Amino acid sequence: MIDAHVIWDLEDDPDGNVQHILQHGLDMDEVEDVLLNRDNETVPSRSSDNSVVFGYTSTGRFIAVVIELIDDNPKTMYPVTAYDVPEPKGR
Repeated sequence: MIDAHVIWDLEDDPDGNVQHILQHGLDMDEVEDVLLNRDNETVPSRSSDNSVVFGYTSTGRFIAVVIELIDDNPKTMYPVTAYDVPEPKGR
């Protein structure tokens, strides 16, 4: 696990990040599983200025989490959305 802070909107905010991930059948714990695992790959998004973190949740799902990096020290991330993606080949 990495020492980081994840910023969440209010759960009942219809335009917030919690609702965005719930729409994809994920919850905050699953997203944090991926964001706080130092072994997960982070790559630049192809469609925005954000980054995407790929990894497995504790429930075994392989997901992508689109994040906005707010600060490097301490590492502070705002998950924009998250969704299931195909597992990498060879896994």
